[in-house]
Amino acid sequence: MTQRLPRPSPAKRARALEVLAALKDRYPDAVCELTWTKPHELLVATILSAQSTDVGVNKATPALFERFPLPRDYAAATTAEIEPFVKSLNFWRNKARAVHESMTAICERFGGEVPRTMEELLTLRGVARKTANVVLGNCFGLNEGVVVDTHVGRLAKRLGLSTHDDPVKVERDLMALIPQQDWCLISHLLIFHGRRVCKARGGLCCDDAICQRWCSEGRRPASTRSSPSRPARSRTKRPGPRDAEKHA
Repeated sequence: MTQRLPRPSPAKRARALEVLAALKDRYPDAVCELTWTKPHELLVATILSAQSTDVGVNKATPALFERFPLPRDYAAATTAEIEPFVKSLNFWRNKARAVHESMTAICERFGGEVPRTMEELLTLRGVARKTANVVLGNCFGLNEGVVVDTHVGRLAKRLGLSTHDDPVKVERDLMALIPQQDWCLISHLLIFHGRRVCKARGGLCCDDAICQRWCSEGRRPASTRSSPSRPARSRTKRPGPRDAEKHA
């Protein structure tokens, strides 16, 4: 299905290319920071990464990948056998079920190979457009879209690449501004900058050349920037694992 993209002005597109060039120069080694060696491993890791950090996922996956080296090994197991390997992650029960069902579908419908089209990937449990973009771009070099996570959404807005909060609209704006061959790369670049400099709280924008030139945070007076201090703790009861899973 072809995306209907907005039509940015030449000036806005030229500005986006300047931002892209600056990020490329700053982060020449920008890559996906999930650890994987085979396409199905990246698919599993990306499913597990929802509402979890890449660091946390990378701690969980070595033992998981050793126990289940191939899609057929997941399919031959049960969800209960997968659960102990992902218990350190949020919503681990749902994620174990998604991993089991997606790997089973790969074995039953795709000959044990991770599919290479957006349409086919979206039929797998636990796979939405973001996950499909990760797999297509990083495993197969197919730029079907742009991965929009919290970092990409935040940076796209701060750097003037999008005015939206909706990830679907942010993706369309980035696809319209960035050359298609760089759709996978732009997400890595924005994530790298978002994790290292232009953070949600306590960012280093005021001292960074890229942010000083293009980021709305970098150009704001210091007195109006977000404070890095944590908000006061609430006295309300914190939800336990079961409470969280009710909303998964």
